Formats: sequence, C-alpha cells, structure tokens
Amino acid sequence: MGAQLRVYKRRIRSVTATKKITKAMEMIAASRIVKAQRKVAASMPYATELNRAVTAVATGSTTKHPLTTEAETPARAAILLVTSDRGLAGGYSSNAIKAAEQLTERLRGEGKEVVTYVIGRKGVAYYGFRERKIAESWTGFTDSPTYADAKRAAAPMIEAVTQETAEGGVDELHIVFTEFVSMMTQNPVDNRMLPLSLDMTKDEESKGEILPLFDFEPSAEDVLDALLPRYVESRIYNALLQAAASEHAARRRAMKSATDNAGELVKSLSRLANAARQAEITQEISEIVGGASALADATAGSDK
Repeated sequence: MGAQLRVYKRRIRSVTATKKITKAMEMIAASRIVKAQRKVAASMPYATELNRAVTAVATGSTTKHPLTTEAETPARAAILLVTSDRGLAGGYSSNAIKAAEQLTERLRGEGKEVVTYVIGRKGVAYYGFRERKIAESWTGFTDSPTYADAKRAAAPMIEAVTQETAEGGVDELHIVFTEFVSMMTQNPVDNRMLPLSLDMTKDEESKGEILPLFDFEPSAEDVLDALLPRYVESRIYNALLQAAASEHAARRRAMKSATDNAGELVKSLSRLANAARQAEITQEISEIVGGASALADATAGSDK
C-alpha cells in the first residue's frame, strides 16, 4: 500500500511541475499576442494604399503584365505555405497544412503543376517526412517576422512569376496562412496573390469611390515592374504578421487547456492518494486491533 501511495505522490509532483510550465507558456503567449496585433495594425495602412495603387494601375492601363494579366492557359502555380517553427500550439500548423493540401488538389484538378514554398519547421517536417519536393523553405522567424523575412521569401517567387513556364516560371502565386480574427478564432485561408484578382478592382468601385486618372511615366509597364515586388512583399509580410498573431493565440489557448487539464489531474490523483493513505491507515489499525486481540486471547489462555 505504501508503494502505491509513493507512486501517486510522485505523479502529483510531476504533473504540478508540468502545470507550472504550461501556465508560464500561456502567459508568455498572451503577452506576445498584443505585440503581434500592434504589428498587424501598423502594417495595414501601407498594405491598403499599395493595393489602391496597384488597383489604379490595373484599371488605368491595358498593359499585359504578370501582376494584372492572367495567362490564357495557366500551367504552373506556386503555393507559399506559412506554418510555425515550434509546436504546442494545438492544431495551428496542421490546419494550415490541410488548407494547403486542399488547394494543391484543386489546382492539380485544374491541370496545373504545383510548386510549393514553405515557411516554418512544421511545414518543412511535414513535406520532408513524406519525401515531397519543396522548391524553397525558410525557418526561424515565424513567431516574430520582420519585413526583411518577407522580402527574403518573396524574392524567388517574384523571380518565378516573371519567367516563362518553360524556364521554370509560374503563372499564379497563392499563399496559405492562418488569418487572425480574434483571440478565440483563427482561420486558415488561401489567397491568390498574382495575378491580381478582378474582384479587388470591383471592390474599389463598389465603395462608390471615383478612382483618379493617372499618367504613367515612363510607362505603365515600368510602374507595374516597380510595384510587383513591393506588392508581393507586402502581401507576404501581412500574412506573416497575421500568422504570428494566430500562432500565439493558438498556443495560449492550447497551454490554458493543458494547465486546466493538469489541475484536474492533480485533483484526481490527490483523491486516489488520499484513498490509498486511508486504506493504509485502516489496514494498520486492523493489524493493531488483530494483534491486540490475539495477545489478549493468548494471555487469557495462559491464566487458565
């Protein structure tokens, strides 16, 4: 009985130590969410104005350009998948990977060859374990991305979209990331970055805003060439910031759940330990009473 009690006490100490760790991780993730949200809010004005500039060029010119013109028969598409570098975030990375897999199947169903780029160790490990080819990958910055990280990831994709498909280029650029909606809701989404969707230009018109007329110098094509890298970098940077906020929120929620579960387990183990200790005490009392009774009987027999 004493051995069983020692096992319960050892498990209680172990679970209590784990609970302290998960509680600390929950508090750290909660503090980082606020910083990530501020970065998302700070990046929105630049992204909004850049989208307006691209929309103005797209509607004000007839120049054929990879930024605004869809290929007649698109043959290759690139997907940038954003996952996390670390685990303990619930289904954050697996949900993003699942969304990327669904997008891949849809594009292949349309007869397009898919080229995959991955950000985050979880995504790299997923494709590596299945021995599936990755065009390029980046790791080490998913919880706190910078614009330099987005620029580094955008460079090979911009190069691919400006090349002919026969030379290894692509006709479309897609990005899969986790959109931050609230502290409790984060949704994996897939967005097409290039070519620019016509729905974006329609959205500007539906707001009732009158877009100004522009003269392009030296030409609309040169303006689009200058906007292309800025546009892709901005979209990737905004996606990385939203993904970082989502990752912290998912980790906070997962660690809170783990902390609550650890507390319940400690209560359950404490009840079992108390029952074992009570059983041990009862057994000891029974042995004492039995021994005293046997001694009394022996003493009474000797007196006769």
